[in-house]
Amino acid sequence: MIALLTGTIAHKSPEFLILDVNGVGYRVQIPFSTYYELPDAGARVSLNIYTHVKEDAISLYGFRTAAEKDFFQLLISVSGIGPKLGKDILSNVRVDELAGALTRGDLARLSAVPGIGKKTAERMVLELKDKVLKLGLAAAAPEGELPAVPAGVEDDVASALINLGYKEAVVKKTLAELRIPVDASMEEALKLALKALMK
Repeated sequence: MIALLTGTIAHKSPEFLILDVNGVGYRVQIPFSTYYELPDAGARVSLNIYTHVKEDAISLYGFRTAAEKDFFQLLISVSGIGPKLGKDILSNVRVDELAGALTRGDLARLSAVPGIGKKTAERMVLELKDKVLKLGLAAAAPEGELPAVPAGVEDDVASALINLGYKEAVVKKTLAELRIPVDASMEEALKLALKALMK
C-alpha cells in the first residue's frame, strides 16, 4: 500500500497531478487545498498518499499534510461518502472549518457542500464528531472581503467549480460578482470563488 510519494511534478492541474518518482509517473488525485500549496511543475514534492483499491482500479489520492489525509480517511469511513466525494468535500471546505462544523453539529454548513444532503450531514456529525475532537483541529477564522475573477481565467475556474458539483448558473452568477486583480492566478480566483459559494 503506497502511503507516501516523493518526486518531481510532471503535470499539475486542479483535479490531479502526475508525480515522476524515479522515472515512474504516478497519477495522484488531489483536493484544491493541496493544489493551492503545490509548487510549479518541475519542482520536487512529498505527498501523503491514500491508496484506494477496487476490483477494476487502483486510485491514488494525495495530500500536502498528514491532517488532510487523516480527515479524508475519516470522511470516507462514513457510509455514503466515497473517495471522490471525500476529495470534493476537502476541495470545498478547509480542514479546520470542516472540523468546526462537525463539532458544532452545523448541519446547514455541511449540507451547503455539493454532494452532501441533510441525511449525509447528520450521519457525518453522528459518526465523526468525537473522532474530529481527537484530531485537535480548531474552527476556521472569519473570511475577509472577496476580490473578482479576471476574464482570462474565468472559464478554467467555472469548469473546475462545475466539476465539483456546483450548478452552472450559480457559478456564472458568483464569478460575475467577484472582484480580483487582473493579474490574479487561477488558484487565487478559484479560492475566492469557493469562498463566495460557501457563504
